[in-house]
Amino acid sequence: MIYTYILKSLKDSGYYVGITKDINERLKKHNEGGVSSTKNRKPFKLVKYECFGSYLQARKREKEIKAYKGGVQFKELVK
Repeated sequence: MIYTYILKSLKDSGYYVGITKDINERLKKHNEGGVSSTKNRKPFKLVKYECFGSYLQARKREKEIKAYKGGVQFKELVK
């Protein structure tokens, strides 16, 4: 299974959208500063995740969610 996930930074209240095979390990890496794009925004909490059968499906959904960012659809998603 591949997951598309949304994290919320507890430091700046911003969001991060990504994909992974292991959601718990990935959240741990984000919170330990092991992801260069988020290391200055930690700690994070997991807001939402969705499960997919293939990398391609998960990647497509990640792009969809990123296109929503800042809009009404994104706000509904992270409620």
